[in-house]
Amino acid sequence: MSEYAGDISPSESFELLSREPDAVLVDVRTAAEWAYVGQPDLSGIGKQVIGIEWVGYPGGARNEAFLDQLAAAGVPQQAAVAFLCRSGVRSRGAATAATAAGYERAYNITDGFEGQLDQAGHRGVGGWKAAGLPWRQS
Repeated sequence: MSEYAGDISPSESFELLSREPDAVLVDVRTAAEWAYVGQPDLSGIGKQVIGIEWVGYPGGARNEAFLDQLAAAGVPQQAAVAFLCRSGVRSRGAATAATAAGYERAYNITDGFEGQLDQAGHRGVGGWKAAGLPWRQS
């Protein structure tokens, strides 16, 4: 069995979420990131983002209740689940853990919400925002 269903780009994930009624987007960044950096906006396709921290802030301790919270959010194990973080690292861990727990189609969104670092050390190379996908900031 594979580590998880695979890597998909932000645009591919949006297409999947738009096409499949049961597909879910789980943002695994921290509450601070959701509040200060922004979040994907799926209202245009009639969906809401599920936010479940993979690690806590501050400190970065792993959220040991992650899988319980995923189940409590009502995410079906047979649905396509696209996991998103800042750059595609934490979401890979979340997709791997979800697959090990029985989620059949757990995907990692490559480059995450903000993308990779450019030569000046700023995020924005790739990612949800750079792809021009809908997002909002509180």
